[in-house]
Amino acid sequence: MENFINLSNKSYIITGASSGIGRAVAHLANKFGAKLLLLARNKDALFETAKNMDSNTFICESIDLTNFDNIESVIGKAKEKIGKFNGFCHCAGIEQTLPIRSMNPKNYQNLFNINTIAGFELARICSKKAYLSDDGSSFVFIASIMGVVGRPGLTAYSASKGALISGVHSMALELAPKHIRVNSVSPGTVMTRMIENALANMEEEQRNKRLKEYPLGFGSAEDIANIVIFLFSDKSKWITGSNIIIDGGYSIK
Repeated sequence: MENFINLSNKSYIITGASSGIGRAVAHLANKFGAKLLLLARNKDALFETAKNMDSNTFICESIDLTNFDNIESVIGKAKEKIGKFNGFCHCAGIEQTLPIRSMNPKNYQNLFNINTIAGFELARICSKKAYLSDDGSSFVFIASIMGVVGRPGLTAYSASKGALISGVHSMALELAPKHIRVNSVSPGTVMTRMIENALANMEEEQRNKRLKEYPLGFGSAEDIANIVIFLFSDKSKWITGSNIIIDGGYSIK
């Protein structure tokens, strides 16, 4: 019986591959046979991701994606080794919780640089003929449920993720003639190491209150990776311009 999803002979870029959702996407894409360019700032953590891969069909590159001028050269070198790309998943991102009275322009710029602009730069480069597979492509942006709903202290973070979601709509229309599908995925609270640390610093009452907001409980990085791999695959060939919410029921209450 044919495998439902097969990414053999396809190549993808995964940003933020050193931990959390990015690491889970990298492992699952590798499992389904994809060739990968794995990008992250933390070199040691990136190679920790690579240690658990099932094959050698990947390249690791330590890069600060906010140094925008360096992105294309890294992609160009990787293309020579693993071929043109069938898409990417932009998982790299940061969160900052501050009341608006404490925010300044630099805070906003830092969040937008990595969460939004780096992803759009990746799309600009990967949509070029020099890097784009003839088989078409799938661009996936990891946004957040906070780009759809709100929470005090997350004005800048929510804005950066909301910009991703809005940008996907126009980008999908613009790139459809090139057979490029563009979608975003908006997770709720996912139990990554960062979230575990944040919860550990909360009072028990706060933690319980947060958990009760999720009818199905908190998610895992693998829950998000499953959606990304589906969007990479040909099984989602008629999906573009969508924001897929995966939040355990948080936003329907």
